[in-house]
Amino acid sequence: MSRIGKKQIKIPEGVEIKVESGRVAVKGPKGELEKEFPKNLDIQIQDGSVSVTPTECGDKNSEIWGLGRALLATMIKGVSDGFEKVLEFSGVGFKAQVNGENLELNLGFTNPVVIKAPKGVAFQVEKNLIKVIGADKEAVGHVAALIRASRPPEPYKGTGIKYKDEIIIKKAGKKAVTTAG
Repeated sequence: MSRIGKKQIKIPEGVEIKVESGRVAVKGPKGELEKEFPKNLDIQIQDGSVSVTPTECGDKNSEIWGLGRALLATMIKGVSDGFEKVLEFSGVGFKAQVNGENLELNLGFTNPVVIKAPKGVAFQVEKNLIKVIGADKEAVGHVAALIRASRPPEPYKGTGIKYKDEIIIKKAGKKAVTTAG
C-alpha cells in the first residue's frame, strides 16, 4: 500500500479538473496544465477532493500510485498558487534584464547569454535577484537550472549564479595556503 497514494487531494476554489481516458487537465487562476497518467491509475473527483487508486494490485502499481498522486497534487498547487525559484548573481559587471519573454544575462562573456522562456514560465529581475515563476514545477526548476549552469558559482571569489538559499563554501587560494604553512 502506498501511504502517499492513499491521501486525498483537496481542490481549492477556482480550480477545475477534467479526467478523460488517462489524461488529466487542471485549470486555475495561475494557468493550465495537462498530463498523461498511467492507465492502471483510476482518478476520481468527489465532494471537492480528488482520489487516486490503482486498478491492479502489485509492487509496481504501489510505486506508480504514489507518484501519480504526487504529480496530481503538484499540478493542483501549481495552477492555484504557482511555483517560484529565486537565483542570486554576483560579480563585477554582471547584469540581468528581461527582454520580452526572454532573460538576457551579461556575465562577463563576449556576448550576452539569452535564456528563452518556455510556455507558462516568466522572469522577474530585481537588483541581483532573478525570479523564475510559473505553474509547472518541472519547467520552473529546469529553467532555473539552465540559468545557474550559464555561470555556476566559483569557490574562490564566490562570483556566479546560485540559488538564493544555496551556500557556497569558499576555498583558500594559493596565497593563503603558502602563508599558512
